Formats: sequence, C-alpha cells, structure tokens
Amino acid sequence: MLKTRVIPCLLVKSNALVKTVGFKKPTYVGDPLNAIRIYNEKEVDELIVLDITATIENKPPPIKLIEDIAGECFMPFTYGGGIRNMDDVKQIFTLGVEKISINAIAYEKPELLTEISKLYGSQAVIVSIDVKKDFWGKRKVFIRGGKKNTKMDPVDYAKRVEDLGAGEILLYSIERDGTFEGYDIELIKSVTDAVSIPVIVCGGAGKIEDFGTAVREGGASAVAAGSMVVFQGPNRAVLINFPTKDELRNVLV
Repeated sequence: MLKTRVIPCLLVKSNALVKTVGFKKPTYVGDPLNAIRIYNEKEVDELIVLDITATIENKPPPIKLIEDIAGECFMPFTYGGGIRNMDDVKQIFTLGVEKISINAIAYEKPELLTEISKLYGSQAVIVSIDVKKDFWGKRKVFIRGGKKNTKMDPVDYAKRVEDLGAGEILLYSIERDGTFEGYDIELIKSVTDAVSIPVIVCGGAGKIEDFGTAVREGGASAVAAGSMVVFQGPNRAVLINFPTKDELRNVLV
C-alpha cells in the first residue's frame, strides 16, 4: 500500500454526482453509486463524499444516499454536508461511515467538534477548511459553500480546530477547485507547518505529478482529487477514472 493516501472527493447535490469550478456552477456527472462501483474495481483505498447544498439549504444529511454509499463501497468512507447536531452524527456513524467531515458547524458550534472527538475519537472527525482570497488578497476561511467569509486566517483556524479535537483537516482551495491548475502549495505548506495532525489537500489536481508536489513541497499527508477522477482532461468529458498503483508509486516515492 502507498504511504500517501490518494482519495477521490465526490460532490453530490440532490443525490446526483456533480462537479464545480470555484465552488460554482455544479455540472451533472452521473450516479454516485456507479462511480463508487468503478472505484471499487480500481481498488481505491479511501473515499470522501460531500453534499454541497445540504448546509446552504438547511437540509439534513441525505441519509438514504449515505446508507446506499456505505453499503456499496469497499473502502473507508468519509461523509460531509448538512451535519447540524449530535443526532445527525450518531445516525451517520450508525450507517457504517468511518469518518465525518464538518465545515460550517465546526466554526459555528465548536463545542460540537469537541463532543464528537471525545465520543468517537479524533480519528473519526475531519474538519473541512475552505479557503480563498478576500477583496484585499488575503487568504481567509469561508463556510457555507464558500459564501460566508469567517475573516479567519486559515493557519490560525487550523490550529484552533486541532486544539478542539479534529483528527484531520481537509484543506480545500476554492479558487483552484475544478481548474486542473495544480494545488496551492503555498497555502498547503503554511497549514502543514502549523499543525501536527494530517492534512488532506484538495482543489486543483490536474495530473498525477501534482500529488507528489503537494506531498514533497507542501507537506500534505494525503491528496484528494475531484475533476481529475471524474473527467477526462480540461475539456471535461465525463470519465470516472483513477490512476493505477504503479502510476501513483512513480510520483509518490
């Protein structure tokens, strides 16, 4: 097994698999369960699924979809989106999900993050940190689908959620999302240098060499990809795909 985890990060909206660019204009890709069956065949080690509208629309997590995904995938599965309280958390874990990813609620109700960590262990909770530059060119943490600026510096926020009990961070560059332009290495390194917990990076992967760059130059513990594993190149023809172990080994050694 590779030391560095390479994780498909799938976005869902109304139970459909979609992909965004800069967190905007979600494009329909297909049935998430079909994608997961393909990733099963390709022996993917881990999977992240994020519902991108549940929190924005004040909807609960899509329990039936989560249950179907948990029953279909052979690999450990992280779910995020719409989590509001401990009842949601307990229900999701009951379905067989290994980890949850929380975003807005970690900022708005930090005590919930600590409660989850104490009950299920820090390894079971990821805090998703979505980052983009504000009007003055300063990187800030945004929540609720990138719509609300918390005005917090991502490094300071990463330290905060680590102290509150997060076991991992999913560091997502909003501006790189869906661009195939490579990860934001400067952002990644600033966060990985500041925390001791694993940092999964997402947003911008366009070729497998980008994975190695994020690890070697940015210090990432794991890499996630969205467009790269659901589209064939920047022309965005739908093709559910994933690099072979040999291809990944060549760039991650």
